[in-house]
Amino acid sequence: MESTIPERIAVVTGSNKGIGLEICRQLLSKGVKVVLTARDEERGIAAVKKLQESGASDVVFHQLDVADVSSAEALGKFIQTQFGKLDILVNNAAVSGAEIEPQALTLSNQPGGGAFSSLLDMTLETHEKAEECININYYGTKRMCKVFISLLQLSQAPKIINLSSGYGRLKCIPGEAIRKKIANINDLTEERLDALVESFLNDFKEEKHKENDINWNTGTRTVEEGAKGPVMLALLPNDSPSGLFYCQTEVSSFE
Repeated sequence: MESTIPERIAVVTGSNKGIGLEICRQLLSKGVKVVLTARDEERGIAAVKKLQESGASDVVFHQLDVADVSSAEALGKFIQTQFGKLDILVNNAAVSGAEIEPQALTLSNQPGGGAFSSLLDMTLETHEKAEECININYYGTKRMCKVFISLLQLSQAPKIINLSSGYGRLKCIPGEAIRKKIANINDLTEERLDALVESFLNDFKEEKHKENDINWNTGTRTVEEGAKGPVMLALLPNDSPSGLFYCQTEVSSFE
Protein backbone atom coordinates (compact mmCIF):
# COMPACT_ATOMS: atom_id res chain seq x y z
CA MET A 1 0.00 0.00 0.00
CA GLU A 2 1.46 3.35 -1.06
CA SER A 3 1.90 6.02 1.57
CA THR A 4 0.35 9.38 0.87
CA ILE A 5 1.91 12.74 1.61
CA PRO A 6 -0.33 14.80 3.91
CA GLU A 7 -1.64 18.02 2.39
CA ARG A 8 0.80 20.85 3.04
CA ILE A 9 -0.53 24.29 3.96
CA ALA A 10 1.52 27.44 3.31
CA VAL A 11 1.05 31.08 4.27
CA VAL A 12 2.94 33.64 2.21
CA THR A 13 2.89 37.20 3.51
CA GLY A 14 2.79 40.18 1.17
CA SER A 15 2.06 37.91 -1.76
CA ASN A 16 -0.28 39.83 -4.06
CA LYS A 17 2.60 40.77 -6.40
CA GLY A 18 6.28 40.32 -7.20
CA ILE A 19 8.34 37.56 -5.63
CA GLY A 20 5.60 36.81 -3.09
CA LEU A 21 3.09 36.06 -5.84
CA GLU A 22 5.63 33.95 -7.70
CA ILE A 23 6.39 31.97 -4.52
CA CYS A 24 2.67 31.20 -4.30
CA ARG A 25 2.63 30.13 -7.93
CA GLN A 26 5.61 27.80 -7.54
CA LEU A 27 4.33 26.27 -4.29
CA LEU A 28 0.98 25.62 -5.92
CA SER A 29 2.73 23.85 -8.79
CA LYS A 30 4.30 21.52 -6.17
CA GLY A 31 0.92 20.53 -4.75
CA VAL A 32 0.96 22.86 -1.74
CA LYS A 33 -2.27 24.58 -0.65
CA VAL A 34 -1.50 28.29 -0.39
CA VAL A 35 -3.04 31.08 1.66
CA LEU A 36 -2.15 34.26 -0.24
CA THR A 37 -2.15 37.35 1.96
CA ALA A 38 -2.03 41.09 1.42
CA ARG A 39 -2.89 44.28 3.30
CA ASP A 40 -5.19 45.43 0.49
CA GLU A 41 -8.13 43.04 0.16
CA GLU A 42 -9.01 44.09 -3.39
CA ARG A 43 -5.46 43.51 -4.64
CA GLY A 44 -5.22 40.21 -2.80
CA ILE A 45 -8.42 38.88 -4.31
CA ALA A 46 -7.26 40.02 -7.76
CA ALA A 47 -3.99 38.12 -7.27
CA VAL A 48 -5.85 34.92 -6.34
CA LYS A 49 -8.03 35.31 -9.42
CA LYS A 50 -4.90 35.72 -11.54
CA LEU A 51 -3.48 32.48 -10.19
CA GLN A 52 -6.76 30.64 -10.69
CA GLU A 53 -7.01 31.85 -14.28
CA SER A 54 -3.56 30.38 -14.91
CA GLY A 55 -4.78 26.97 -13.75
CA ALA A 56 -4.05 27.01 -9.99
CA SER A 57 -7.05 26.11 -7.87
CA ASP A 58 -5.75 25.30 -4.38
CA VAL A 59 -5.28 28.92 -3.30
CA VAL A 60 -7.32 31.16 -1.03
CA PHE A 61 -6.98 34.76 0.11
CA HIS A 62 -6.95 36.19 3.61
CA GLN A 63 -6.30 39.81 4.50
CA LEU A 64 -3.16 40.41 6.56
CA ASP A 65 -1.28 43.42 7.85
CA VAL A 66 1.85 42.11 9.58
CA ALA A 67 2.21 45.45 11.37
CA ASP A 68 -1.08 44.77 13.20
CA VAL A 69 -1.05 41.99 15.78
CA SER A 70 -4.85 41.64 15.67
CA SER A 71 -4.67 41.09 11.91
CA ALA A 72 -2.02 38.38 12.36
CA GLU A 73 -4.10 36.73 15.08
CA ALA A 74 -7.20 36.78 12.84
CA LEU A 75 -5.24 34.93 10.17
CA GLY A 76 -4.03 32.47 12.79
CA LYS A 77 -7.60 31.71 13.83
CA PHE A 78 -8.56 31.22 10.19
CA ILE A 79 -5.74 28.71 9.65
CA GLN A 80 -6.62 26.90 12.89
CA THR A 81 -10.30 26.63 11.95
CA GLN A 82 -9.85 25.71 8.28
CA PHE A 83 -6.77 23.47 8.40
CA GLY A 84 -5.83 22.75 12.01
CA LYS A 85 -2.10 23.19 11.32
CA LEU A 86 0.45 25.11 9.25
CA ASP A 87 3.36 23.54 7.38
CA ILE A 88 5.09 26.48 5.71
CA LEU A 89 5.36 30.12 6.75
CA VAL A 90 7.04 32.42 4.23
CA ASN A 91 7.74 35.86 5.69
CA ASN A 92 7.96 37.91 2.52
CA ALA A 93 6.11 41.14 3.40
CA ALA A 94 8.44 44.13 3.53
CA VAL A 95 8.74 47.83 2.78
CA SER A 96 11.74 49.88 1.73
CA GLY A 97 11.87 52.44 4.54
CA ALA A 98 12.47 55.15 1.96
CA GLU A 99 10.59 57.20 -0.60
CA ILE A 100 11.62 57.86 -4.18
CA GLU A 101 10.37 60.44 -6.64
CA PRO A 102 8.21 58.88 -9.42
CA GLN A 103 10.26 60.63 -12.11
CA ALA A 104 13.40 58.96 -10.78
CA LEU A 105 11.85 55.53 -11.36
CA THR A 106 10.78 56.57 -14.86
CA LEU A 107 14.32 57.61 -15.71
CA SER A 108 15.87 54.48 -14.19
CA ASN A 109 13.63 52.18 -16.24
CA GLN A 110 14.59 53.81 -19.53
CA PRO A 111 17.49 52.42 -21.60
CA GLY A 112 20.70 53.69 -20.05
CA GLY A 113 18.76 55.12 -17.13
CA GLY A 114 20.87 53.45 -14.47
CA ALA A 115 20.59 50.48 -12.11
CA PHE A 116 19.38 50.19 -8.51
CA SER A 117 22.56 51.67 -7.07
CA SER A 118 21.94 54.90 -8.96
CA LEU A 119 18.55 55.27 -7.26
CA LEU A 120 20.03 55.40 -3.77
CA ASP A 121 20.94 59.05 -4.26
CA MET A 122 17.35 59.82 -5.26
CA THR A 123 15.65 58.51 -2.12
CA LEU A 124 14.22 60.37 0.84
CA GLU A 125 14.69 58.69 4.21
CA THR A 126 12.83 59.84 7.30
CA HIS A 127 12.56 58.60 10.85
CA GLU A 128 8.87 57.91 10.27
CA LYS A 129 9.63 55.68 7.26
CA ALA A 130 12.39 53.92 9.21
CA GLU A 131 9.95 53.12 12.04
CA GLU A 132 7.46 51.74 9.51
CA CYS A 133 10.20 49.62 7.93
CA ILE A 134 11.30 48.16 11.28
CA ASN A 135 7.70 47.55 12.37
CA ILE A 136 6.93 45.54 9.21
CA ASN A 137 10.24 43.95 8.21
CA TYR A 138 11.50 43.01 11.68
CA TYR A 139 8.66 43.10 14.21
CA GLY A 140 6.16 41.92 11.57
CA THR A 141 8.21 38.77 11.04
CA LYS A 142 8.38 38.23 14.80
CA ARG A 143 4.61 38.65 15.12
CA MET A 144 3.97 36.06 12.44
CA CYS A 145 6.31 33.53 14.03
CA LYS A 146 4.76 34.07 17.46
CA VAL A 147 1.21 33.66 16.17
CA PHE A 148 1.94 30.57 14.08
CA ILE A 149 4.54 28.67 16.09
CA SER A 150 1.95 26.44 17.78
CA LEU A 151 0.29 25.59 14.44
CA LEU A 152 3.67 24.90 12.86
CA GLN A 153 4.50 22.51 15.69
CA LEU A 154 1.52 20.39 14.59
CA SER A 155 3.13 19.82 11.19
CA GLN A 156 5.27 16.80 10.38
CA ALA A 157 7.76 19.03 8.54
CA PRO A 158 7.35 22.68 9.60
CA LYS A 159 9.28 25.38 7.73
CA ILE A 160 9.80 29.09 8.35
CA ILE A 161 11.46 31.03 5.51
CA ASN A 162 12.39 34.67 6.09
CA LEU A 163 13.20 36.67 2.97
CA SER A 164 15.60 39.57 2.78
CA SER A 165 17.23 41.66 0.10
CA GLY A 166 20.98 41.77 -0.34
CA TYR A 167 20.95 44.53 2.25
CA GLY A 168 20.24 41.89 4.88
CA ARG A 169 23.96 41.10 5.03
CA LEU A 170 26.03 42.39 7.93
CA LYS A 171 28.41 44.23 5.63
CA CYS A 172 25.54 46.51 4.57
CA ILE A 173 25.09 47.87 8.11
CA PRO A 174 26.97 51.20 8.17
CA GLY A 175 27.89 51.21 11.87
CA GLU A 176 30.87 49.01 12.78
CA ALA A 177 29.85 48.76 16.44
CA ILE A 178 26.36 47.42 15.69
CA ARG A 179 27.80 45.07 13.04
CA LYS A 180 30.07 43.47 15.66
CA LYS A 181 27.22 43.07 18.13
CA ILE A 182 24.93 41.39 15.61
CA ALA A 183 27.75 39.16 14.36
CA ASN A 184 28.26 37.80 17.90
CA ILE A 185 25.40 35.31 17.56
CA ASN A 186 26.42 33.29 20.61
CA ASP A 187 25.71 36.30 22.81
CA LEU A 188 22.80 37.77 20.84
CA THR A 189 19.53 37.24 22.71
CA GLU A 190 16.17 38.40 21.45
CA GLU A 191 16.19 41.18 24.03
CA ARG A 192 19.60 42.40 22.94
CA LEU A 193 18.57 42.33 19.29
CA ASP A 194 15.48 44.40 20.09
CA ALA A 195 17.73 46.88 21.90
CA LEU A 196 19.97 47.10 18.83
CA VAL A 197 16.92 47.81 16.67
CA GLU A 198 15.89 50.64 18.99
CA SER A 199 19.47 51.94 18.89
CA PHE A 200 19.31 51.93 15.11
CA LEU A 201 16.12 54.01 15.15
CA ASN A 202 17.65 56.49 17.57
CA ASP A 203 20.72 56.81 15.36
CA PHE A 204 18.49 57.24 12.34
CA LYS A 205 16.56 60.00 14.05
CA GLU A 206 19.85 61.81 14.60
CA GLU A 207 20.82 61.17 10.96
CA LYS A 208 23.88 59.12 11.82
CA HIS A 209 23.57 56.63 8.96
CA LYS A 210 21.50 55.60 5.93
CA GLU A 211 20.35 52.37 4.27
CA ASN A 212 17.80 50.99 1.76
CA ASP A 213 16.43 47.54 1.04
CA ILE A 214 13.78 47.46 -1.69
CA ASN A 215 14.91 47.70 -5.31
CA TRP A 216 11.87 49.44 -6.90
CA ASN A 217 11.71 46.79 -9.65
CA THR A 218 15.30 47.41 -10.75
CA GLY A 219 16.67 44.06 -9.59
CA THR A 220 18.99 41.94 -11.71
CA ARG A 221 16.91 38.75 -11.43
CA THR A 222 13.39 37.81 -12.49
CA VAL A 223 10.66 37.06 -9.96
CA GLU A 224 10.86 33.40 -11.05
CA GLU A 225 14.54 33.33 -10.10
CA GLY A 226 13.89 35.24 -6.86
CA ALA A 227 11.18 32.81 -5.78
CA LYS A 228 13.18 29.67 -6.58
CA GLY A 229 15.25 29.73 -3.37
CA PRO A 230 12.40 30.27 -0.87
CA VAL A 231 10.32 27.53 -2.55
CA MET A 232 13.27 25.12 -2.48
CA LEU A 233 13.72 25.77 1.26
CA ALA A 234 9.99 25.39 1.94
CA LEU A 235 10.02 21.90 0.42
CA LEU A 236 13.25 20.55 1.94
CA PRO A 237 13.01 17.18 3.74
CA ASN A 238 12.21 17.31 7.44
CA ASP A 239 15.70 16.28 8.50
CA SER A 240 17.41 19.11 6.60
CA PRO A 241 19.70 21.62 8.37
CA SER A 242 17.91 24.54 10.02
CA GLY A 243 18.77 28.13 10.87
CA LEU A 244 20.96 28.75 7.82
CA PHE A 245 21.40 31.85 5.65
CA TYR A 246 20.95 31.30 1.92
CA CYS A 247 21.79 33.37 -1.13
CA GLN A 248 19.37 32.17 -3.79
CA THR A 249 19.60 28.36 -3.49
CA GLU A 250 23.02 28.06 -1.90
CA VAL A 251 24.07 28.23 1.75
CA SER A 252 25.90 31.51 2.30
CA SER A 253 27.53 33.60 4.99
CA PHE A 254 25.31 36.37 6.36
CA GLU A 255 28.33 38.65 6.63
